[in-house]
Amino acid sequence: MNILTIDDSATMRMLIKKTLQPDGYTILEADNGQTGLNVAAADKIDLFFVDVNMPVMDGLECVSRLKKEAQYANTPIVFLTTVTDTEKKQMGQSLGVNGWIQKPFNPDQLRKLTKMLLGI
Repeated sequence: MNILTIDDSATMRMLIKKTLQPDGYTILEADNGQTGLNVAAADKIDLFFVDVNMPVMDGLECVSRLKKEAQYANTPIVFLTTVTDTEKKQMGQSLGVNGWIQKPFNPDQLRKLTKMLLGI
């Protein structure tokens, strides 16, 4: 299963990879929303972890575009971010985001949520 983590923090992408890769997932990475869309167009993605605040294209715009793509309309997407703004959380929900995890994340919580969203 392919998981794409879209985050401008290389450290955060590495932490997600170290948490989930041992469980057998292939972790793909992008450093902004536009790069994330490019990766998603080139590979089949089963789950997305997306930061909200990023340069070039933020997470809200990225998710909005992903959800318009037929192949990703029903693919689970989780915001993994430092943002606590209620308005942005509501925007995420209206876009169809499946979850919101606060950074720094709990590795066990991330593993559990990943398995649940992938139906494992």
